Amino acid sequence: MFATVALLAIMCLTITTHADHHQPCHTHNMTGLMSVMTLKGEMKAVGLFTYDSVGRKLRFQSNESQPSNTSLGLDLLMFFEEGIFYEIDSTNQSCEKKKLQMSLHPFDIPDDAKLDSTVTTGSSSIEGEGLKVNVWTGSLTHMKGFYSMSVTMGCLPVTTFYFTDTTSFLFRNMDVELKIKDPDLLVVPSLCHGKPLEDTPEGRVHSFLHEFM
Repeated sequence: MFATVALLAIMCLTITTHADHHQPCHTHNMTGLMSVMTLKGEMKAVGLFTYDSVGRKLRFQSNESQPSNTSLGLDLLMFFEEGIFYEIDSTNQSCEKKKLQMSLHPFDIPDDAKLDSTVTTGSSSIEGEGLKVNVWTGSLTHMKGFYSMSVTMGCLPVTTFYFTDTTSFLFRNMDVELKIKDPDLLVVPSLCHGKPLEDTPEGRVHSFLHEFM
């Protein structure tokens, strides 16, 4: 099943090279729009993100003004370096502090990722009608499955596929600017101050990906 889905995912790509033994690049500070969709066509979330590539901090907020029916309303503040994250509900003035078991996310390439190929989306022969990307792949931790990330030659993640036993997701980054437009979004809000770290139930895994499962 994984192989079939992966083949469908790259049918529109023109493979130009195949490379091994390359080290992953590390991405920039970013602000932009992200969408999350299952490969069955269910839109899980659309929202704004802010990513600090040096501090490894991420804020993702579902944007209800986006013209899309989504099933999740999320406000997540993640500190990958510290291994914790906050689920924030400003409407109800509530906040939960939890431990991250898996640091994988679609805004940076894992250090152990393998360069699968360099491809061109669209056309490589028509000027202005193609985008050249490196495709990085690897295995998921804490679950059975794998990922495939398409990253521009300037190290900007464009799309990430996650394939698991139970479901598969497509993350897309859009309208990206290479800067942190609002640094305050990466600061723990006052309603989260002093919150204790919640216990993780046995068998439960917390990660950015799991928030959409």
